[in-house]
Amino acid sequence: MIKRSIQTIIQAALIDFPVVVITGPRQVGKSTLVHTFVGSLNFKYVSLDNIDQRRLAQEDPRYFIEVHGYPLIIDEVQYAPELLEVITEIINERRIFEEVSNGLFILTGSQAFHLMQGVSQSMAGRAAIFEMEPLSRCEINQVTETPFLPNVELMKHHFDPIPVSNVFEQIIRGFYPELYKNPRLNPEQYYARYVATYIDRDVTELINVKDKNKFHAFMQILASLTGQQLNVFSISKSIGVHSATINSWLSVLESSGLIYLLQPYHDVSMVKRIVRSPKLYFSDTGLAAHLLRIMDAKTLEVSHFAGAFMETFAMNEVRKSYLNSGRSFNGYYYRDSNQNEIDLILVENAHYHCIEIKKGMKFTKADVSAFNQLRNAQFKAGQHCILCNTVESYAINDSVIALSIDCVGRSSV
Repeated sequence: MIKRSIQTIIQAALIDFPVVVITGPRQVGKSTLVHTFVGSLNFKYVSLDNIDQRRLAQEDPRYFIEVHGYPLIIDEVQYAPELLEVITEIINERRIFEEVSNGLFILTGSQAFHLMQGVSQSMAGRAAIFEMEPLSRCEINQVTETPFLPNVELMKHHFDPIPVSNVFEQIIRGFYPELYKNPRLNPEQYYARYVATYIDRDVTELINVKDKNKFHAFMQILASLTGQQLNVFSISKSIGVHSATINSWLSVLESSGLIYLLQPYHDVSMVKRIVRSPKLYFSDTGLAAHLLRIMDAKTLEVSHFAGAFMETFAMNEVRKSYLNSGRSFNGYYYRDSNQNEIDLILVENAHYHCIEIKKGMKFTKADVSAFNQLRNAQFKAGQHCILCNTVESYAINDSVIALSIDCVGRSSV
């Protein structure tokens, strides 16, 4: 079993919080992760995917807790939001009588919107919340993972370069744990089952999809737009459904963790000229490639989707490095009316760090000219970089370095 980077962070949170909440798409390994606490911390486990357990939790949540006791792991808890009020009452009572109240419950859910509504209303200040993603490259390689930030110290360390062909092999395969637990598993078959199960099991429970063919077409269009600006009207026109429906479908995919939106960078010094639409990314490149019916790495590498998938791959790795460390991902992108664009801006400690993601090895200062658009930003300029397929790191100018994508999530210490 691949050890997850976030496991240690979650275990530490159980010391300080009564409840730990873990959200994320189906099949990213939430159940496998929480099962490790059954043996190590004597948690009991119950899943609400079991229809009998679900019915009991919905009809008599207090008795459900009494039957199972605690510390307790409740998997897919969004099926019985009634449990959240009971759990809150238990915590409050234990605090009143000065009994141990931390480390009592671990809750997981694959529909973050509905789950987090209940958590924010009844468990404010009582729950530590973590978002779990598909495997990161650091997890696959079993190396320590830290939040990525451009750093000249990274230039002093040798990271094995990733051949471009290998990058696209990983992009096509994707990063769901089952594909690495069983290397012989065919990704095409895996994702076909995943999509069918997702639509039949989750989407129809959240929204009334009257025409599944149109929803499939919607997902295919989204896959073709990974790494690009979101234009709801254009998608609506292409599929032939109302914009409100598109927004509803987007909300479901986002709350289920299959996509995320990168917001544009806002700054008082440039508010009049920046583009306001978010960019859309699939949280797993293998799923996006499957939806586009691209099953071969070489085909993807020479297609016009190559750059967008490379960007999605690198963006996901950077984002995972933060989420897997229990940190917020304060990432944005920049595009203005003059078509200046910066793929990623990380804001950390009142500094901004500009990052370009490119397929290739050799670049010059002309490739990062857009970075100059932020010279009057409200934050101070930090170290900037190009993430690419370079064999050796090198300086482009005094504030920009070129780094191998392999350094993402790897410590410079």
